Amino acid sequence: MAESFSLADHIFNAQSIADLAHEYAAALPGFDPAAFQSTVLAGFEERGFLERLEWIADCLTPYLADDFPRMADQLEATMVPELDPTRTDDDFGRFIHAVPGVLAVRHGLAAHPDRALDLLYRATKRFSMEFYIRPFLNHWPEQTYARLQLWVRDDNYHVRRLVSEGTRPKLPWAKKVTLPPEKTLPLLTALHGDTTRYVTRSVANHLNDIAKTAPDLVVKTLSDWRDTDQQDPKELGWMTRHALRTLVKQGHGGALALLGYAPDAPVRLRSLQLKSATVAAGKAVEFDLTLTAEKRCPVIVDYQIVFQRHGGKTSAKVFKLKQTVVPADKPLLLSKRHVLKADATTFRLYPGAHEVIVQVNGKEMGRASFALTV
Repeated sequence: MAESFSLADHIFNAQSIADLAHEYAAALPGFDPAAFQSTVLAGFEERGFLERLEWIADCLTPYLADDFPRMADQLEATMVPELDPTRTDDDFGRFIHAVPGVLAVRHGLAAHPDRALDLLYRATKRFSMEFYIRPFLNHWPEQTYARLQLWVRDDNYHVRRLVSEGTRPKLPWAKKVTLPPEKTLPLLTALHGDTTRYVTRSVANHLNDIAKTAPDLVVKTLSDWRDTDQQDPKELGWMTRHALRTLVKQGHGGALALLGYAPDAPVRLRSLQLKSATVAAGKAVEFDLTLTAEKRCPVIVDYQIVFQRHGGKTSAKVFKLKQTVVPADKPLLLSKRHVLKADATTFRLYPGAHEVIVQVNGKEMGRASFALTV
């Protein structure tokens, strides 16, 4: 049997720690790279992904000054050159360079916020400080927000992205922040015309987060941005689709209308047919559907699967099927094959009655049942 992939081992391993030790040795007098590597690697097996970053910081601390301002100077002296400023996307950096963020929170949050924010500003040009700006937003909201207002116009796009990504309300793996949308939307508005996809993707993801609690506000914001003409229409179109992806699945009328899809489009589901009334776990539920329309209609076709859950409850998950056009007076045939993974680690299958529900422009059009066996 093949060994399972370990992201922690892929990121934090003998080679990456050797690289880090080499960087530290060049800037920290008295630093012992061999001892550092040995100590760090010995503690990895029992620690998970983010815990390994904390452990690296533990092992580095004895080589650093006790007072934070001097420690920050030392950490800045160890920093590698800034990430390539000529790139515009997919230049996240290396996780090993997140250590200054860990130490900024540990030693600078309580008594040295200004110096710590300076450190985060420089560090995020090597690796995103999106996790580590968040404690400062919660502990020093006005002081940190004032920095974000400056950074939103920074020449370095990694700094600009930090403004959006670091304030996301639902950033994966990260601590919650208490900034309401009324505080973050002015920052996103300033960023939405950015020329780098790395920034505009973050802005769109941030809006998608907000959409889960304030959907109408997000639709209005995107509509307002369209009127300002500060972003290339093609890029803003991409941002809009990405930002509204959750609302589209939910059938939000305003989101669909902004994308050009009418919730009340004159589209009919002529037929929905399952290939089999019984599907075994690990196999696929297959279905065909036919749509008709009185006039040419742009459509987003999604489907839900209503799953059996523990205790006889059910839950539905929405999946994308097709973004297309139903021509006038000509049937549109669509087919789908959806594998019901028996070995999924995040979603357990339960036997019993399941349903496929077809929705067009957010509106349910029809459903069909099948039995799942496991």
